Amino acid sequence: MTEVLLVCGKDGALKSVKAFGHASFAEKGKDIVCAAESIVLGTAVEMLQNTKELVFNADTSTRGFLEFRVENSAASAVERLKCIGDFIRFAFIKLSAEYPDNVRFQEIIE
Repeated sequence: MTEVLLVCGKDGALKSVKAFGHASFAEKGKDIVCAAESIVLGTAVEMLQNTKELVFNADTSTRGFLEFRVENSAASAVERLKCIGDFIRFAFIKLSAEYPDNVRFQEIIE
């Protein structure tokens, strides 16, 4: 099972994401749940990389583990961080509802 923790501020802006584990829906290379998770999180990281008004760190050093954290952002990046947080939230709510044996999603508001 993949576990995903999304942390957002009270304003809804993304602060961090931690994902670990394996979906184990199907064998490697045929796992549609893993593919969906990878696309969502990869897209979120790419969106962060393409936002000049913020600094973030990502850890992808271990297979089956991803963590990224926004370290510093300008006020002008807040709306984009809200959109990225919404994107991750809605995607993983949907994935965890459709594949409850393979995806667990949790969100913390700080």
